[in-house]
Amino acid sequence: MNFVRKERYTIEDLLAVMEALRSPEGCPWDREQTHASLRKCFLEETYEAVEAIDTGDVSLLEEELGDVLFQVVFHAQLEKEKGSFDFGDVVNGIAAKMVLRHPHVFGTVSVEGTEDVLRNWDAIKQKSKQQKTQRQVLESVSKALPALMRAQKLQRKAGAGLEPQQAAAQAEECLLQLKKGETSQEEKSDALGRLLFAAAGLAEALHTDAEEALTRACGAFIEGFPAEEEKEKT
Repeated sequence: MNFVRKERYTIEDLLAVMEALRSPEGCPWDREQTHASLRKCFLEETYEAVEAIDTGDVSLLEEELGDVLFQVVFHAQLEKEKGSFDFGDVVNGIAAKMVLRHPHVFGTVSVEGTEDVLRNWDAIKQKSKQQKTQRQVLESVSKALPALMRAQKLQRKAGAGLEPQQAAAQAEECLLQLKKGETSQEEKSDALGRLLFAAAGLAEALHTDAEEALTRACGAFIEGFPAEEEKEKT
């Protein structure tokens, strides 16, 4: 294999590495992979990058962003082999999208602040994706998102605009329904789902990210346990 090692590689080198790994003389594992088999890897690499952001570890973030980029290159290579698109098409697509959705930077539109930017973004997105109904807008929210994150995003897209007291009242009503007791496990599960959905609505009303709030609560729960537990006496 005619591959030249370098002190510093470029994106072109990374694409060449990917092609080499997928070639008949390349890596057996890489040649076997599909979009479906790489799905878990993509998620894991993304979450590891998020953890690096959360911990403020810049060196780790650099590494993890590379892992995420490699996943993007891998998926693009799979489609290049099929003749549908390649990495260059991915780059072109996202660059064109950013130019289109930032008319206040690349066009003549004026904005007063972040709210105007987000409003324009949503309007341009709906137009480009030909979303004519509210249901189409809601159906565009990815089903692969973590359920709590999806619940909050759905309510944001729906534009419910509840005040915190109203959202809290809805959550309390769902909790009361759950306390009354349901006749079957399925009904209990449905009632719990409504409670969690209402809690996500409350987070939106409080301008708080529900996923991040729950993550902090998980951390606080762990911190409630002693770091070193007393060994059982023998």
